[in-house]
Amino acid sequence: MKSTIALIKSASTLKPNVEVFGVSGSPRINGNSDILLKNIISGVAQEKIPCDYLNLTKVKFQGCVGCEKCRKDKICTGLVDGMSVIYKKIISSKGLVLVSPTHNYNITSWMKAFIDRLYCFYNFENDRPRSWSSQFSNQGRKAIIAAICEQESTEDMGFTLEAMKKPLKALGYEIIGELSVFKIFDKAKIKNDKNTIDRACQLGKELARAIK
Repeated sequence: MKSTIALIKSASTLKPNVEVFGVSGSPRINGNSDILLKNIISGVAQEKIPCDYLNLTKVKFQGCVGCEKCRKDKICTGLVDGMSVIYKKIISSKGLVLVSPTHNYNITSWMKAFIDRLYCFYNFENDRPRSWSSQFSNQGRKAIIAAICEQESTEDMGFTLEAMKKPLKALGYEIIGELSVFKIFDKAKIKNDKNTIDRACQLGKELARAIK
């Protein structure tokens, strides 16, 4: 455990590389969100930029417990789990892609837990109310966010995009692209939506070019 913590704490001082990391928050492995993410990443790869991705349900981790140890350590040391490996990917990647289906007008519980665990990258002062900054500020980090909804309106999608966008912007990411997909629920049906697949791939290319 100590060696894992030491590794992530040292990684937190590194500048990001020109590479992209993608995350799917869907509980459906190889479902619509995963397919959308893979096509965004495919666009990144076509620009010869190193990239990787994962589905959060394959990682054993839990949500933030509010222990506040990260205020001193600058990385999450209160929990050592699958997120410890993910941290290294996030820290080293200048580009980030988040994709989530809409669950009850919002992101999934897996994506929410993931975002909450990024809290450790904030720096807090001792004034009241506390002023804060981000360890990721001024590093040229860029992100793309995408959401998929069974229904057909932005109202039905609720807060899904905003729940990803606002925390990332606070952390210092520039959101260079957003993608909303509607009226798709059946597993893997997004493959039949050529326009959306093409748009996803194009967004990946745009992200790769933005971080070069």
